[in-house]
Amino acid sequence: MNAVLVAPRTLPLVAVLLGAASVLGFAPFVWFPLPILSLALLFSLLRDAGPRQAFTTGWCYGLGLFLVGVSWVNVSLATYGGMHPALAGLATFLFCAVLALFPALGLWLAARLTGPGWVRMAVALPVGWALLEWVRSWLFTGFPWLALGYSQVPHSPLLGYAPLFGVYGVGLLAALSAGALATPKPRALMLLAVIWLGGWALNGIQWTRPSGDPVKVALLQGNVAQEMKFRPEKLQETLLDYARAVLASDARLIILPETALPVLRSQLSPDYLAMLGEHARRNGGDVVLGVPESEEGERYYNSVISVGVSSEGRYRKAHLVPFGEFLPPGFAWVLRVLSIPLSGFSRGMADQPPIDAAGQKLAVNICYEDVFGEERIAAARASTVLVNVSNDAWFGDSFAPRQHLQIGAMRSLEAGRWQLRANNTGYTAIIDDRGRVRNLIAPFTRDTLEDRVQGMTGATPYLRWGNWPALGVMLLLLGLARRWDRRYR
Repeated sequence: MNAVLVAPRTLPLVAVLLGAASVLGFAPFVWFPLPILSLALLFSLLRDAGPRQAFTTGWCYGLGLFLVGVSWVNVSLATYGGMHPALAGLATFLFCAVLALFPALGLWLAARLTGPGWVRMAVALPVGWALLEWVRSWLFTGFPWLALGYSQVPHSPLLGYAPLFGVYGVGLLAALSAGALATPKPRALMLLAVIWLGGWALNGIQWTRPSGDPVKVALLQGNVAQEMKFRPEKLQETLLDYARAVLASDARLIILPETALPVLRSQLSPDYLAMLGEHARRNGGDVVLGVPESEEGERYYNSVISVGVSSEGRYRKAHLVPFGEFLPPGFAWVLRVLSIPLSGFSRGMADQPPIDAAGQKLAVNICYEDVFGEERIAAARASTVLVNVSNDAWFGDSFAPRQHLQIGAMRSLEAGRWQLRANNTGYTAIIDDRGRVRNLIAPFTRDTLEDRVQGMTGATPYLRWGNWPALGVMLLLLGLARRWDRRYR
């Protein structure tokens, strides 16, 4: 049977199918063992492969993973970006084909460093996979979506490692688990047992501690359709709807989504923000909202501001979406085939402090930014609550909004902080410091989510050291794999 699977004609198709199947480990399915089992079979098929075959097979696996897992890119391009469907389909395929190069390079590296045998399957292939996932998180501005560690949210015992090593450490341990399953050696099965029992034991550790009393919060989900959001005739209705929702809440902290007010702040009536601020002061707290800002008519920012009892706070989005919020040099022609409003944003400062609001320190990020957990570590360490404001309407009724919520849960696990997520069309949610979704609003509904959240202080090991420990373990294991391969081959 194995000979049939590794035959030159069948192996690429098998790899594509295995990659596609692994998507079932991510939201909305969250069958967390599946990506591990999928990788275990992939690693076993590459036991005797040369570097070239490992690269090709890894690319096919990645293509299946990304074509299914980030198929929502096509939705944003064709449905809401105005791109011709055929061109959108081609662009999505090319995007996934480029992403697939990362697992291909990871498996190529493993096959290059080690020869056939158990060391390759148990150590080199898992570490090569994990290392290139980390590279994918920052190269060319990064695209960490569908990193293996996210598939373990919310049920896997491996999540006990998240406060220590972050998502890439969890991904490394998941990949090592796959390698152990692929290797018929007692020592590999012992490693598997140690990894999973260790994760189970670590789940019982409380890395952070409560700070003060719980605070009542209200998260607003306006459910403004993306095709209507920036139309001038819709503006007044949007402003009135959000004003009514704010005035109807007695919460001390009220949060509106990304670009909830879809007009430059300078174009808003000063009375509007004054009204929201006055209501917040009556509640003894603050309103936090998304609104674009400009400076001297030349620089535009995707911003979050706070008004109310506290001094006005501000956060400006620092990690922008390529082609959506900024155009890389040489790609100005993209604007001729895409219809994306407010696509010329400037980057905010890289290290912005938390916003003081309602007696809490809010580590704010905007939409796509929460995929880059390490970039806001300093703010998270100084915060009591994490906040993400988003507009996932760009992706319609696809996997993206639920995957985004799964990513947010990992950020809470890494930081040991509660998280407030206000989203235009969903999922608006409250996540606790253990990464559990406590409450949420159904997508594509207009509603307000009210509850009490607990501020937290203290720092997890991940907040202290970021991805460095996980990266150090990867490099150490690669060196050991090279040494063991020479000894045991």
